[in-house]
Amino acid sequence: MSDPVACRFPDINVTKKVYLSHKKKTQLAEGDSVQKEELLHLHMLMIHIKKYYEGITNEEIGTSRYNSLEISPVHIHKDKKAHKDALLTLGDEIVTHIHGRTMPVVNYSSETASRKVAAEH
Repeated sequence: MSDPVACRFPDINVTKKVYLSHKKKTQLAEGDSVQKEELLHLHMLMIHIKKYYEGITNEEIGTSRYNSLEISPVHIHKDKKAHKDALLTLGDEIVTHIHGRTMPVVNYSSETASRKVAAEH
């Protein structure tokens, strides 16, 4: 594969294939691609995931590679490949950030445990 993003994500198949309008989703064969509109929607969802994560953790996710692509979900005039690259790059930066976090160590001892069992009524 010559596409570096596709090499990192070989299980995602986004091609320039076009669906026929009479073809139902249940009839799609393996290797059929996503529509550009669906790709734009996924791109927007990834932006929302980033903003949501940043909002609940108060951490900023570094997206220098994504920002260097100079594309956002509202750039509907850009081609599918550009949006695919942006989506995968943003996803990679989000996952890399999450994996790089050090999780707080929680020490557990039997002395801090409650002797009572919580029950819902």
